[in-house]
Amino acid sequence: MNYQEALQHKKESEQNADESVAKLFHIVITPANTDESAKFIEDFLKSPESFDDESCRQYSSDDEYEVVSFKKETGND
Repeated sequence: MNYQEALQHKKESEQNADESVAKLFHIVITPANTDESAKFIEDFLKSPESFDDESCRQYSSDDEYEVVSFKKETGND
């Protein structure tokens, strides 16, 4: 899906997620390309607060995206 479609899908996913899912999981837009997605997620996990929805665009070579969720790191918070 293109970026605008992915953004809409992410918003719908966040609206439909219950509170515990929102607290325990990141819901992010990533490049659809597996290698690009892996690099994006690796960098995202280093500093999630410095990323926004637009951040994924600099990792994508073909302007194709997907929305993924993955468990948040449980540090000392």
